[in-house]
Amino acid sequence: MFSKTDRPFLIIVALLTIGGFFVFVSASLGLYAREGASFSAVALKQFLFGIVLGAVAFFAAARMKYERLRRAALPLFLFGVAITLLVFVPSISISHGGARRWIEVFGFSFQPSELLKLASVIYLAAWLSRVRDTVTRPRFGIIPFTIFFALIGAILLAQPDTDTFLVTLAAGLGMFFVAGARARDFLVLIVITLTLFGALISARPYLLDRIEGFFDPAGNREGSGYQLEQSLIAIGSGRVMGTGFGQSVQKFRYLPEPIGDSIFAVAGEEFGLIGAGSIVLLFFALGLRALRIAGGARDSFGRLLVVGIAILIVGQAFVNIASMLGIIPLSGITLPFISQGGSALLFTLLGAGIIASVSKSR
Repeated sequence: MFSKTDRPFLIIVALLTIGGFFVFVSASLGLYAREGASFSAVALKQFLFGIVLGAVAFFAAARMKYERLRRAALPLFLFGVAITLLVFVPSISISHGGARRWIEVFGFSFQPSELLKLASVIYLAAWLSRVRDTVTRPRFGIIPFTIFFALIGAILLAQPDTDTFLVTLAAGLGMFFVAGARARDFLVLIVITLTLFGALISARPYLLDRIEGFFDPAGNREGSGYQLEQSLIAIGSGRVMGTGFGQSVQKFRYLPEPIGDSIFAVAGEEFGLIGAGSIVLLFFALGLRALRIAGGARDSFGRLLVVGIAILIVGQAFVNIASMLGIIPLSGITLPFISQGGSALLFTLLGAGIIASVSKSR
């Protein structure tokens, strides 16, 4: 079954999945000290919906001929849009932290934007591979590309889910560049993105709070500066070897979202520089291996698929890690393979399975 699949890529994905669940279980122990939280329920959902269903999705995608996705690209994208719009239906949507990003069906919660961002990459790969000879012409390139992301942005920013939109946009820009877009068009899109980001900061106080917390954590301890400060304390406490499995102090009382966007800080405290550094190296290796697979893809559709999915996964990982280290402002985005979120892990493994499928056709 995997005789032609890229073996190093399989090993990296397996290490991130197994090691990530190990880190998640350790971080989840802090739920015992939090009122109303159930460690067993959270861990079971992560295992069943993330690991088990994710593994099934990975193997199914790896066995499938990725070319089939080209024909299914538009229906998948429209389905992703329709499912994501359900977050605006009050009877089934879940609100958390002032945002509506989840829907609940039969007692199970699901984040539909995870499907939407993967479906967006698949559709973009199909479209860009079809117009690759005319992508430099505005009416076939930059104009429809801008309209496409205006639609995605309208849906995601209304939730609001700024981080998912920016990661999806980054993947789209990378694919647009690889597809052969003119440097001028690419720069225009960068300027539009920066202008949009500036407007969002002005319109949404919580984004401005993140910026202020980044530049002055000590002076913004009541806002995002608190999370950054506690994250740095946790990572610094781990030193080289870490405090040991389950021995994090910060996760019990101080770190907000210790199994969510702050989980890298917990890993840094418990497993030290060696453990945290290993996570960074694994994501770096995943990105390099994906680029190698993309370079050897036999058609432009496969190449664009791999580039887009790799940016979704690795880009999100490094944004999360950089924000926990204080290199960039806090993003609120989770760490792929590791943070809580069964649907997120499911679609991450599904995307990795698609890359594995492309690797067989080099």
